Amino acid sequence: MDTEAAPSFQKSQQETKELINEISKVFLGKEDVIRNAILALISGGHVLLEDVPGLGKTLLAKSIARAVSADFKRIQFTADLLPSDISGVTVYSQDSGQFSFRKGPVFTNILLGDEINRATPRTQSSLLEAMEEKSVTVDGENHQLEEPFFVLATQNPVELEGTYPLPFAQMDRFITRLSIGYLKSDDEIQVLMTQRSGQSLENIQSVMTCHDLRAIQKDVRSIRIEESLCGYIVDIVRATHEEDSLEFGASPRGSLDLQRFSQAIALIEGRDYVLPDDVKSAARHVLPHRLIARKGTRSVSLNTNEVIDHIIDSVEVPV
Repeated sequence: MDTEAAPSFQKSQQETKELINEISKVFLGKEDVIRNAILALISGGHVLLEDVPGLGKTLLAKSIARAVSADFKRIQFTADLLPSDISGVTVYSQDSGQFSFRKGPVFTNILLGDEINRATPRTQSSLLEAMEEKSVTVDGENHQLEEPFFVLATQNPVELEGTYPLPFAQMDRFITRLSIGYLKSDDEIQVLMTQRSGQSLENIQSVMTCHDLRAIQKDVRSIRIEESLCGYIVDIVRATHEEDSLEFGASPRGSLDLQRFSQAIALIEGRDYVLPDDVKSAARHVLPHRLIARKGTRSVSLNTNEVIDHIIDSVEVPV
């Protein structure tokens, strides 16, 4: 490890662990979900939470924002939501006789897109530029978003009426898709005990600032990854193109996200270099939601997680 970079790297690792521990105070029993959400955050990516209502998806987003001292906004996606309701609108002022841009809720640090699949495809697409380029274009004028910018979107996989499935391009913008799942009995009892006298969010303390988070994201990008491991990442992604059970595999964006997520895992594990096991672990979180099973075969019901497991076992690991 570079001795000059070591203090910054160690500070980033410690602050990331403190962030995870702080959120764990109120988001009980789901340490793996917290860890993966924070890995996505420090990777500079976005998260799709897909699960039934009432499992704490909003609580997770608010806890992250509070612990990072970040600006937080929430958008409730509905069928009548317009793109301008997200990005903002240009308005005319009679007093000044000029047009001015009124920012929408997308101009924030942490954005919760609740039930994103209830909005029409036109409205869903308004997030594409923001999630990829950290900017929005309104009336031909480009507006840069605030840094850091993190989208945590939710969707309910149970209800089908009044929903619009996310298009492939939108799914590809998320670095990972997470499922919270039900709590164990002991953890659910602890939730009841914790929240019987008030909101648990009050127990969350700020452990870093947005400036600190940007520094951590910069350190993640500086984690060393050998050329052979870059080739390993490409081999895994290319294997999704050649898999008979898949109609479409992961894109080059998937390769980039796989690299970033692997670097984030290395940082949180206390290393300034990536190991093959980091890539394997990252692949199981970054790639499954980007795959589309081939139609007309039994593979339609195939679990894409199983496909990734098979690919990881079959692709040769670099020495």
